[in-house]
Formats: sequence, C-alpha cells, structure tokens
Amino acid sequence: MATIVSPPTLGISETFSRLKQRGKVALIPYITAGDPDLSTTAEALKVLDSCGSDIIELGMPYSDPLADGPVIQAAATRSLARGTNFEKIIAMLKEVVPQLSCPIALFSYYNPILKRGVENFMTTLKDTGIHGLVVPDVPLEETQILRKETANKNIELVLLTTPTTPTVRMKAIAEASEGFVYLVSTVGVTGARASVSSKVESLLKEIKEATSKPVAVGFGISKPEHVKQVAGWGADGVIVGSAMVKLLGEAKSPEEGLKELELFTKNLKSALL
Repeated sequence: MATIVSPPTLGISETFSRLKQRGKVALIPYITAGDPDLSTTAEALKVLDSCGSDIIELGMPYSDPLADGPVIQAAATRSLARGTNFEKIIAMLKEVVPQLSCPIALFSYYNPILKRGVENFMTTLKDTGIHGLVVPDVPLEETQILRKETANKNIELVLLTTPTTPTVRMKAIAEASEGFVYLVSTVGVTGARASVSSKVESLLKEIKEATSKPVAVGFGISKPEHVKQVAGWGADGVIVGSAMVKLLGEAKSPEEGLKELELFTKNLKSALL
C-alpha cells in the first residue's frame, strides 16, 4: 500500500515570503506548553493551525520568566506544578508536529538550553520538526554559539528589539535575526493592554528602513482591532500571547478553553483578511 506523506511544512522565512507575495500579514499566536495540561496543548496547537495561524510560538514554562507578565508567569507556574518538562513537551510535539501545516517556533529562556548543551538542544529541536527558536534573555553579544548551532541545524533564531534599543544596535539585531525580527511593542513584560503604543508605527518604519527581513510585533496585542491596526502600520506579522494563554488557563474546562481559543483565533484571523 502507498504511504501518504504530508508535504513538509514551510520554514518561517518561507512562510513570510509566501504571505508577502499574497499581500498578507502573519498571525502568530503564542501559548504556554502544559497549561492546563499537555494533552490540551496538543489539541490547542491543532485548533490554532486549523483556524489559519501562520506560525505558532510555543512557550516552554520556566521558573524565572523575566520577560513575561503575570498571565504567562501564572501559566508557567501551573504548568511546572503539573510536572511539565522539556522531555514531555518534545514527546508531545513529536506526535503533533506532523499533523500541523504551519511551522512552530519554540520560546525558551537560555538557562534550559545551556543545561542540556546548546548542540544537543538544537539536535532535539531539529529531530522534532521545530523550525524556529526565540530566546528572550540573551543579549546580541552572547548569541554567537546559539547562532552557530541553530544555523547548523537549519533552525531560525529570532532576535528581539525593543522601543529602547538604540538604532545602531537595532540594525545589528535585525542583521543577525533569522526568520523575522521580533519587535517588542512596549517597554516592560508581556501582557494584554488596552491599546498599542502609537510609537510602534515609527519603530516599524525605522526597522523596515534598516532591513528587508519581515518584522512581527508582539507584547500587548490582544484584540482583533489591535491586530488590524498593527498590520495597517506595516507589520509583516502580529504576535498574540497573553490573551490566548488567559483563555486556555482560566477556562472552566479544557474543552471550554479550546472552544474559546477557536473563536478568538478566527476573529483575529478575520481582522487580517
């Protein structure tokens, strides 16, 4: 009997190129692995994919998440309390990744990567079919080893720039970033906000003048109108995290959370159509 082989998922850069050709902006949801539990995370990944997400960012729970606000911190705490660890996340992803049509970027702090050894960590990601990696707490000067090992394994290392990053440094970050440049829309930690700072528009313009790489905006984007606004300002992608994490983590039941996630993702996606 012939085996049905799914076509290989496009990488992050290729996904952006394809969207650009169609004049579209990438929807990039973020969820925390293991909150409320890993089987719900597996289902959530499939829901996000089927609702038209272009790239999914999956957060690895960590005990000291410096860049994260209260919603994602609480999700990480709950996840770790349930015994979620790297090995269990990888085992879940090995099952789910072949069923997805969009690439996954893993969001991890540097310590868990160092603990396993950078090369070993990247080999595991490659074997699991993960396309990208976001490490929020590594300064540009210390990314050399990471960049070498991700390049060896064909994993795109996404770097972050913030509203307070000096122009010269921002250009260097954009130059070194793979997949896309992650523009943090606000000073401070992740979390839903009432509005997106109008400063983002000029920051986007500045980064776009410095690089031809796609730029995705994250932190504080939590409503369809935010998504529409940021896309209108010229972003190539919008990242929605805390609002997604809150739906899953605070729902009455996992089933309820997945239903709400589906509705919310469809609303965000239609704001980009």
